[in-house]
Amino acid sequence: MSADAIFNVTAALRARLQDALAAAAIPGTVFVGPLDDPDSAGAPLILFLYRMVPNASMRNREHRVLRPAPPHDTLVLFDSLPLDLYYLITVGTSPGTSEEPLLRALGLAIRELQTAPDLTGPGVSYETVHVSIEPLSTDEVSRVWNLFPAANYRTSIAYLASPVWIDPALPPVPGAPVTEDGLRTAPGGITS
Repeated sequence: MSADAIFNVTAALRARLQDALAAAAIPGTVFVGPLDDPDSAGAPLILFLYRMVPNASMRNREHRVLRPAPPHDTLVLFDSLPLDLYYLITVGTSPGTSEEPLLRALGLAIRELQTAPDLTGPGVSYETVHVSIEPLSTDEVSRVWNLFPAANYRTSIAYLASPVWIDPALPPVPGAPVTEDGLRTAPGGITS
């Protein structure tokens, strides 16, 4: 993936959650950002990237990808960084209502990610990013929520998306090789 990998994975995860809500006719959009952002008001779900670390088991491995331009052979990248992205999916807020109806939205999100845990396709550069539940201890949940002292605690679940590769900039694609050397005269005396 490119330097846009974090953005692309977040967008793909948001789209997956949004599709699950739309299929169940739950109004509203999935908000991406901090839990205490005023723009999150009315969103049934909030997706927050709260932690990012290098993937320890893949850190010293090369990353093999299909070359984006012809020839579409395998390109081996040695300076790529595999990341683990940790997301918190939280029920949103609906003014004047309890959290109870929003628990259905969270249940749909959990079912969607359990049924189809891999993000694939053009949105993630045709790679596979596996999304799995990340169990959090009470202390870890408290640390995350302490980032938002003004926000009331709401039901949340954590997910890990891995691996997310940040690849170096690709070198320019070389031009076609010269196959013939010579000087031709065109009609009218113009040379090429």
